[in-house]
This record gives sequence, structure tokens and C-alpha cells, in this order.
Amino acid sequence: MAAFVRSLHRRHTEDGSSWENADLPSFLEALAAWIDGADGWYSNTARELPAGGDWTFFARALQAATVYE
Repeated sequence: MAAFVRSLHRRHTEDGSSWENADLPSFLEALAAWIDGADGWYSNTARELPAGGDWTFFARALQAATVYE
């Protein structure tokens, strides 16, 4: 998970302007919105939403927050 977060940071440093949510407030709002709607993403991709969450869920949420509106 730490490596994934470092990778996000590196990508933001290199090309954060391409992110839909490049600043921290927008990113955090998108992160919360994606988590709220995660059941829809999991349903649309025929995957099971982890009951208590897991690291993969959190990584998906972080990744989605870079572009989620």
C-alpha cells in the first residue's frame, strides 16, 4: 500500500495537472464521494464489495479520486 501511495505521489509530481482533482481539497472530496458510491462501481464491474474494506479497496479509492467527479 505504501508503494502504491508513493506511486500516486510521484505521478502527481510528474503530471498532476492532468488529474481531474489535482489539489488536496478536490482530491479528498472525490475520495469521499467515490467511497460513498463504491457499491455501484463494484456492482458494475461484477466484483464483491469487501465488507470491512481492505487495502485493495483503499488503493482503488485513492486511484479513483484522481479523476472522480
